Amino acid sequence: MTVTDDSTEEHGHHLPAVEDWPKGFGEASWWPFITAIGGAGFYIGAALFVLGHGGTNLVGPTIGPAVFIASTAVFLAGLYGWVYHAFVKHFWSKDSREKGVNALRWGMIAFLGSEIATFSAGFVYFFFIRAGTWPPAGAELPHLVGDLVLVNTALLVLSSITLHWAHVELRKSNRSRFLAGLAATLLLGVIFIGGQVYEYYVFIVEEGFTFTGGVFNSAFYGLTGLHGIHVTMGAVLIGIVFVRALYGQYSAERHLSVSTVSMYWHFVDVVWIFLVVVLYVGAEVQL
Repeated sequence: MTVTDDSTEEHGHHLPAVEDWPKGFGEASWWPFITAIGGAGFYIGAALFVLGHGGTNLVGPTIGPAVFIASTAVFLAGLYGWVYHAFVKHFWSKDSREKGVNALRWGMIAFLGSEIATFSAGFVYFFFIRAGTWPPAGAELPHLVGDLVLVNTALLVLSSITLHWAHVELRKSNRSRFLAGLAATLLLGVIFIGGQVYEYYVFIVEEGFTFTGGVFNSAFYGLTGLHGIHVTMGAVLIGIVFVRALYGQYSAERHLSVSTVSMYWHFVDVVWIFLVVVLYVGAEVQL
């Protein structure tokens, strides 16, 4: 299928992708690369922020935030094009071939594999810190395992349950319960994000546990912040699925987007469980 597919032109939907390149390899798109560039910019912006607020101030204090904001714009633009090209165009073209379905599912599995590697690198960094003198010299750690993190954990686990329930009801052709499950999942995800922002406020403003306060601080905010970005992206994807569901674009036979987004959301949920056990609880356990 090429970008000039007639079935998509009938609906007036543009396809933000380049022409086939290289020839013979099917439809090519630059959107995943654009998204990856934006994602890499998050790390560069965070590094520049640290360099601009350390003892030597190697760069200006506003360069890091500026790079992070610009990277966010690039990331969201790439994500929009990627999602539109992979899912919305897929619906309007009525392309329900099993080969295409499997390709997108395996594409999500490959993406999650790269995400496992990314989070694993952060965990290895924390394990190196944890293996030494604990707590680190001069570090004043706040009480991490409080009511807020427990409530947030319960909300995120519940959101995976509601999303699974919604998917099951869709397969049963129960549209009202499907929509209710999606709405509940989206609401729980937004509340979780708000809870994490509030937790940051408490730690930074009230307890002085800042980004640049030590090696554990960088590990904590690096891992939890990375996870927060993933939850936010997941909430955006669920929001897109919810809007499409309102337009009746899913059925018991056509639910590829729901399947792939569910895989992503459940992955984010599992990563959070590991974060709570390893980072929150692990930081407070004295060996």
